[in-house]
Amino acid sequence: MRRIACFALFLVIAWAFLSWERSTPTAEITFSSADVFTMDPQRMSYMQDLRISRSLFEGLCVRNPEGVGCDPGVALAWENSADGKMWTFHLRPDARWSNGDPVTSSDFRDAWRRLLLPDTAADYTELLFSVRGAREFFAWRTKALAEYSAGDHHDEVSAQRLWKDTLAKFSEMVGISTPDATTLVVELENPVPYWLDLCAFPTLAPIHQPSLSAATRVDPTTGFVRSNPGWTKPGVLVSNGPMKLVAWRYKRGMRLEPNEMYVGENTAIAKSVAVVPIEDANTAVLAYESGSIDWISDLTAEFRADLAECSARWLDRHRAEYELRLGAGATVDEALAALPPPEGALGERRDVHVLSAFGTDFWSFNCRPTLSGGRLNPFADARVRRAFAQAVNKESLTKSVTRLNEPIATTLVPRGSIEGYTSPVGLAFDIARARAQLGEAGWIDRNGDGIVENAAGDPFPTVDMLYMTGNPRVKNIAIALAAMWRDGLGVQCELRGKDGKFAKEDLRRGEFMVARGGWYGDYGDPTTFLDLSRTRNGNNDRAFSSAYFDDLLRDAERELDPEKRMAILSEAERFLMEEEMPILPLCQYVTLYMYDPAKMRGITRHPRLDQRLSQLHRVDDARTEDAP
Repeated sequence: MRRIACFALFLVIAWAFLSWERSTPTAEITFSSADVFTMDPQRMSYMQDLRISRSLFEGLCVRNPEGVGCDPGVALAWENSADGKMWTFHLRPDARWSNGDPVTSSDFRDAWRRLLLPDTAADYTELLFSVRGAREFFAWRTKALAEYSAGDHHDEVSAQRLWKDTLAKFSEMVGISTPDATTLVVELENPVPYWLDLCAFPTLAPIHQPSLSAATRVDPTTGFVRSNPGWTKPGVLVSNGPMKLVAWRYKRGMRLEPNEMYVGENTAIAKSVAVVPIEDANTAVLAYESGSIDWISDLTAEFRADLAECSARWLDRHRAEYELRLGAGATVDEALAALPPPEGALGERRDVHVLSAFGTDFWSFNCRPTLSGGRLNPFADARVRRAFAQAVNKESLTKSVTRLNEPIATTLVPRGSIEGYTSPVGLAFDIARARAQLGEAGWIDRNGDGIVENAAGDPFPTVDMLYMTGNPRVKNIAIALAAMWRDGLGVQCELRGKDGKFAKEDLRRGEFMVARGGWYGDYGDPTTFLDLSRTRNGNNDRAFSSAYFDDLLRDAERELDPEKRMAILSEAERFLMEEEMPILPLCQYVTLYMYDPAKMRGITRHPRLDQRLSQLHRVDDARTEDAP
C-alpha cells in the first residue's frame, strides 16, 4: 500500500512538471515556494511575493544579504542632513526599465504616492508615515473620498477633479520632491534610524508609470483610483531589477530570466529561475529527491525533523574538518560541499539546513466586538485572550509537535535580535491563572460538565480556528492548541483549513475567532513587529486598537535619544504582550531549507533570509539549460 501511495504521488509530481515544462525550457535553478499572490510592489505583503519581487524590482538601495547595512541600488549615493531629517538620493543616470525607458526620480515619487493612497488598500502604507505630511495626506484623501461618496455628483468630470486635487495636495503636503530626473529628496518628520532599511524594502520599489497608467482609471462612482492587475502579467510587466518575468501561471509556477537592460551591482548569475508551487509538503520532498527541483524554500514536510536529524548526524561526524574549513575562510556552503559525501547506510544527509530566522510564529485573536453575523465576540475581552494564551504549553509544542525545539516566545519581537532593545517578560504557561482569568471574564463551568458557560448558562462559543492549508506543521499545531484549550479551559474548537488566497480574504474581513499568523521582520527595528498592532495598520487583521499603545508608538517616533526610544518601545510591547494579548506568540521561527551545497549556491543564511534569486547558480554540470 505504501508503495502504491508513493507511486501515486510521483505521478502527481510528474504531471505537474511535465505540464509546466511542455511549453517552457528547463530552468537552471528550480525551487518550490508557496503560490504567489501578486507582483504589484505596493500591494504585496507575503514572503513569497516579496522574495520574488526583490529580483524583479530594485529600490533606491538594496539590503546587504549578510545583514551589514545597505548597498547601492538605483541610487548610487545619498546624503543625510545634520538633523537626520533630510535625505537626498542620487540615481544612476543609466538605470533602465526592462523596456529600455530610463528609471527616474518621479518613478519613485509616484510609486510612493500610490502606497500612501487609501485607494490602494496597501498593507504597508504606514512605512511612509515617517515622511513629512504623509500621515496627514492619507487622512485628507480618506476624508475626501468619503465626502465624494456622500455627495450628489458622481460622474467622470467630478472624479477627475478630485484626482487632480489629490495630486496637488500630495505635492503641497508631502515631503517628497524631484529636483531633476536623477535626484530624489525626502524630508522626514523625525530622524528614522532604519530609513535606508525601509528604502530597500520591496513595497517602496519604483513602478513603470506608463504601464500602470494604461491599466488605471478613476471610478466615477466612488472616486477611487483603480488599477487592473493585468499590468503585472508576463509580457506586460515592466521591471527594473536584475531579472524579468517571462512566464506565470496561477498554481502552476513562474519563470524569471536576466533583465538585459539592468545596470547595477546585482547582475543576475542564474540564466533562469523557475518557481513551482507544490501545495503538499511531502510531495515537494519527492520532487526534490527526483531532481525536479533544486531548492525547497520552506521545508514543512511532516518528517522534516527526521530529515534535519540526518543532516546533523552527518555534520557531527565531520565536525572537526568542517570547523577547520570555516576557520580557513570558507563559507558555510563551501565547507559543507568539501566534506566527504553522506553515507546512505548511516542515514546521513547534507541537504537539510536549519536556519535561525528573524520572525515569530503566532496565532491571532479577533479583537472586534462582534463576529460575522452580529454574534458577540468573547475574544473582544482581553481577559479571555490572556486566558487562552496562558493555557498553551509552548515547550510541549516545540518538543512534541514541531520536534525542532524552536526557542519558545512570550514576546512578539524575537528576543535578543535587536541591539539595544530589552524585551519584556511576557506571559508564561500557567493553567491555574488561565482558568481564573476566564472566570473573571464570566466563563465558568457551572454544571460540572467540563464546558464553561456564561451567567445565562450559554456555553462558550465553539472557537473557529482558521489556518492556511499546505503546511502539516500548522495543522498539527492547530490540533494541539485545540486540545490544550479543550482540556485546560473547557472550550470546544473547530479547525477550518483554507487555501491561502481564501484564508487571506477571511482574515481581512474578520471572519475568524482565532487564526494562524506569523511575521518575519522587514527591517532591523522593534517597530517592524509592533506596528502590526497599530490601529488600522494594513497588517492588523485582528482589528486591535488601543489609544495607549498608539500613543507610545508615536512617542517613540518623536524621541531622538536612542536609549529612551527603545525603552518606550519596550513598554509598548509589555503592554501588548502582558495586558492586551491580541497576538499569541508561540515560538521564534527557524526555517528549514533543502538544497545540496555541492550543486547550488547563492543562498544567504543570515536570519533576515533576504534571498536574491538573481544570485542563485549551479556549481556542477549535472544539468544544462535546454535550448528554447
